[in-house]
Amino acid sequence: MQIQDADLKLLRIFDTIVHCGGFSAAQTTLNLTTSTISEHMSQLEARLGVRLCDRGRGGFKLTEEGVAMHEAAQRMLTAIDTFRLEAASVRHNLAGTLHFGVIDATVTDEASPLISAIQRLGAIAPEAHLHVHIDTPHALEQRVLDGRLHLAVGPFLERVAGLDYSFVYREHHGLYCARNHPLFDLKEEDITPHIVSNSKLAARAYLGNFDLDQLGVGLAAGSVDNVEARSMMILSGHYIGFLPLHYAKAWEKDGSLRRLRPDIYSAQLDFHLLMRNGPNVPRIVRALRDQLIRDAQA
Repeated sequence: MQIQDADLKLLRIFDTIVHCGGFSAAQTTLNLTTSTISEHMSQLEARLGVRLCDRGRGGFKLTEEGVAMHEAAQRMLTAIDTFRLEAASVRHNLAGTLHFGVIDATVTDEASPLISAIQRLGAIAPEAHLHVHIDTPHALEQRVLDGRLHLAVGPFLERVAGLDYSFVYREHHGLYCARNHPLFDLKEEDITPHIVSNSKLAARAYLGNFDLDQLGVGLAAGSVDNVEARSMMILSGHYIGFLPLHYAKAWEKDGSLRRLRPDIYSAQLDFHLLMRNGPNVPRIVRALRDQLIRDAQA
């Protein structure tokens, strides 16, 4: 299949629909009606020769072929953006679209250099377009490795060949329960490891057995990939779990959450900046990388 400009336009529309979660949700972003979006999708499906998604009363859902095509489209579109970044670098210009990934629930961490680095990047590269992607650590690694992201920041526990890891900052975590949990009103000394190990745990799936080992629990009652979902489970009163101190601070202050035995149950995650190994790094990618590292060391 020969890729033409019209195909790239259709693929970008497809990518936007997927990110928004459906035709109706993508209307505002694309500034198109649902009928026009549907027509564009039909054109793309005809060009590719496969059905990309199911749409109708059952809602929007990618087909198996649609998932594969979307991942391929992301790689190609990011490669085009990377070419534009490199072309801008040749002209000594900080411009183009930079795809940056990070895990959820980091914005309230005062130790994080992300906001200040993005602020400085906007000042030195006003023509640049920053596209921020939120995902799990494992997914971020895969996206950087296959070229869909230029940079990512997160707690990466293992090292993947072909990727470069630079320490950025450290996030501190505590063990929490909600006001309606049986442990909430116990005296501190009565919250023993035995009692904790018999409580339902909302574990962090991306950390493997880390939470289980910390608490001496054999099997988690719930496993989640992001902080938002884990906090919902803990706030329900049926689960205990680790949360970043900065994220739990407001709930702890108003009495919705209690931190359990900080003398025993304290943890930390090291956040690293991730990028692919290679000699040809666009200037704007280097600029954000260097700014993150400088702000982390400040």
